[in-house]
Amino acid sequence: MKSKVAILGCANYDPSLVDQKLSQLISLLGGLEQFIRPGSKVLVKPNMLMAKPPEAGITTHPAVVRAVIRQLLKLDCRVWVGDSPSVWGKYIENVDQVYQVCGIKQLCLEEGVQLVSFEKRRMRRDFPLASVLDQVDALVNIPKLKTHELMLITGAIKNLFGLVSGTFKTELHKSNFHPEDFARVLLDIYEQAKPNITIVDGILAMEGDGPATSGKLRDLGLLLAGNDAVAIDSVIADIIGVKPEDCFTIQEARRRQIGRSKLSEIEIVGEDYRALKIKPFLLPASARKNKLPKVILNIISRLIRYYPLVLKKKCLSCSACVNICPQKCVSLKEGGIRFNYTKCIACFCCQEACPAAAIRVKKSLLAKLIGL
Repeated sequence: MKSKVAILGCANYDPSLVDQKLSQLISLLGGLEQFIRPGSKVLVKPNMLMAKPPEAGITTHPAVVRAVIRQLLKLDCRVWVGDSPSVWGKYIENVDQVYQVCGIKQLCLEEGVQLVSFEKRRMRRDFPLASVLDQVDALVNIPKLKTHELMLITGAIKNLFGLVSGTFKTELHKSNFHPEDFARVLLDIYEQAKPNITIVDGILAMEGDGPATSGKLRDLGLLLAGNDAVAIDSVIADIIGVKPEDCFTIQEARRRQIGRSKLSEIEIVGEDYRALKIKPFLLPASARKNKLPKVILNIISRLIRYYPLVLKKKCLSCSACVNICPQKCVSLKEGGIRFNYTKCIACFCCQEACPAAAIRVKKSLLAKLIGL
């Protein structure tokens, strides 16, 4: 049986427009009752990566979150909203501040639903997930459509990493710094906490060196929905001009035979995105090596390297990169930020945590010579 992914155009974040489009989007899938039983306890999980306002395009827009909440309230559901934002080493970013700056705290007050933090946890396999999952009947996943320096794209599957509680995020990055290894962690999480439905905020998307301040905003004007996160991410990849099989999470999903990742196995309802002739997204600098044939890449991969480099004029000396680095190879000294490249694993957590877009990607000589 094919997986179904619904897509509709949505030009902006006008609340009435988003409400209307989301209602139509869910109707294309047969109604929310197909996925969530009326009267259920539901956890709504947006992307609230860091304390940035909605117009920064880094977090799920509150207009989309509000529209989802209203659909759930129509089913008489008890709604909780939460996420686990960036972790800077042993320091967890102030969750309340993140909720407030992202616009989520105010909308939850207005809609009468409860905000929750993921402080309490329960071990599942080899990592702790928020224990609130044990208290709800359903999970609604609301990712932001963005590129990602390590994983190529961040969408339906990657958004679930926010269910990992506290500073264990840093440990998982440290022990799984190769994209293929990190993809296995993400699929482990997906198998433990599969969303009942995923609704993607692709109205204002991000390309380039995402998923945070170093990325470039892109007006895409789309909302997507479905209950197969693998299928959704495969469609996202196709929309932005990437072969689904080039995405690490989709590779791992295929290996495990989870979900539908071949476009021929996915039924698209609603908007025909191919007719929109969307210009391919600018990909993260470190992901461009995937354009090479794998035979060649296996031979020269050790010579194609990418490293973080600080832009001194933009740097705030806030130490976010120092605190988040799982290898402790970033330091703040007189004269600015310093990297110990012999210890760097190129996970780009530093770039993701930087609030000032002050870290870019430095290429090895061979990467420059062959135009990657």
